[in-house]
Amino acid sequence: MSDQIRPAAAEDTPAVRAVTEAAYHRYIERIGVVPLPVQADHAANVAAGRVFVTGTPVVGVLVLVPEADHLFLESIAVHPDAHGTGIGRRLLRFVETYAAERGLGEIRLYTNALMWENQKLYTRYGYELMERRADGPYDRLHYRKRLTD
Repeated sequence: MSDQIRPAAAEDTPAVRAVTEAAYHRYIERIGVVPLPVQADHAANVAAGRVFVTGTPVVGVLVLVPEADHLFLESIAVHPDAHGTGIGRRLLRFVETYAAERGLGEIRLYTNALMWENQKLYTRYGYELMERRADGPYDRLHYRKRLTD
């Protein structure tokens, strides 16, 4: 399996969709709605250069959106078959490098309040909870990580 994290190409779109669906599937019953990353227009995100993948076959997916003053981590997904292999850590390190290379000193993301595994992970990797906010049917915890002081 390739350790390289690379921009997704159009031919990766089915794998991006499959990994995202597999990663988020377990949360559907718990949160009572389909997570937004599952509903995303994967082809449009790939075409816009927002998606990065790792693995052959693809087992890790990132969706990154550079903003004026921060990088928004829209989605991070690791296929359940690859849990515990360090892919999530590598993807999070890549996000930091990607932001820094673009002069963005902060990464922002949100996760559903019922996805407690994510809360532990983000806190462990230096993200701080900024606020809890409902957005329609989604109860979200908003996090940030400052890369510069």
